[in-house]
Amino acid sequence: MTAPTTAYTRATRLPELLRQRIVVLDGAMGTMIQRYKLTEADFRGERLRDHGKDLKGNNDLLVLTRPDVISEIHSQYLAAGADIIESNTFGATSVAQEDYDLGGLAYEMNVAAARLARACCDQFSTVDKPRFVAGALGPTPRTASISPDVNDPGARNTSFDQLRAAYYEQAKGLLDGGADLFLVETIFDTLNAKAAIFALDELMEDTGERLPVIISGTVTDASGRILSGQTVGAFWNSVRHAKPIAIGLNCALGATLMRPYIEELSRIAGDTFISCYPNAGLPNPMSDTGFDETPEITGALVEEFAKAGFLNIAGGCCGTTPDHIHAIAQRVSAYRPRGVQDRLFSALLNAESTAAA
Repeated sequence: MTAPTTAYTRATRLPELLRQRIVVLDGAMGTMIQRYKLTEADFRGERLRDHGKDLKGNNDLLVLTRPDVISEIHSQYLAAGADIIESNTFGATSVAQEDYDLGGLAYEMNVAAARLARACCDQFSTVDKPRFVAGALGPTPRTASISPDVNDPGARNTSFDQLRAAYYEQAKGLLDGGADLFLVETIFDTLNAKAAIFALDELMEDTGERLPVIISGTVTDASGRILSGQTVGAFWNSVRHAKPIAIGLNCALGATLMRPYIEELSRIAGDTFISCYPNAGLPNPMSDTGFDETPEITGALVEEFAKAGFLNIAGGCCGTTPDHIHAIAQRVSAYRPRGVQDRLFSALLNAESTAAA
């Protein structure tokens, strides 16, 4: 991998922070939204009162209809110690929003989501502790590699070009709304991720902006593969051309079962930073949050990753709350971040020096 040599135009302090300490990412948005017990009317608002489809559960829409809820959740994670918060845009592509007949609102959703996160970060940022908005790009409910029909392996319900266009629109909205970096997350189909990466490259070429990109896959079972069949090593080699500031894993297994895969990624991706934000254990529909792990348990498991030298970015995914993030932030603060090969450090520092000159 050739280390990035172009100066970042946003999040310029992030590379240096990643060298100094383990940076903390926020936790689950959906888990927190569930606490508000919102109704169909909350999701619709006045604007979509007469919309023809049910909208309850379309969490991305809340940036338009209940922005107060999303801002409050962002603020809780920042107060808990998060350095980076994700925009509430996991499913805010036109591809995903077509399930609700709201594809035409995708750009607006992303602008609004980034602005909400930006305002919260600006409120909490200090000279010593800057906060960053990660524009979140989720996997979409349609995949470019996997057939939706078990009787027709060659069938597809989307194409690379359709995904690329949708991701470009989403990323443009996030950029226009004030995102500092992009997070391509919960990847279970690497071809979808490649469409997102292609779109980000196009957008940054078109605008002259250069933002850090974090890429995060999800291992779906104990075989150690993502859903489209790749091992962790194959996944890394498929996306390393994007020169991400960090590569990592999230969601799926929880920290206990994720350990061997984050260890492998830490070993093979020697010239970039490593991120990890697991679920609060395996799903349990009988628990209050849908997951069993308390903040103390999740915090201790992520601490072990930090102690082993695997991490540069740590946070939480499904089932985690501000209490989980507070526990993670407290525990990982005692450890130095994982070392990265000097050529990445040198390139990033040279880029920062060029930008400051």
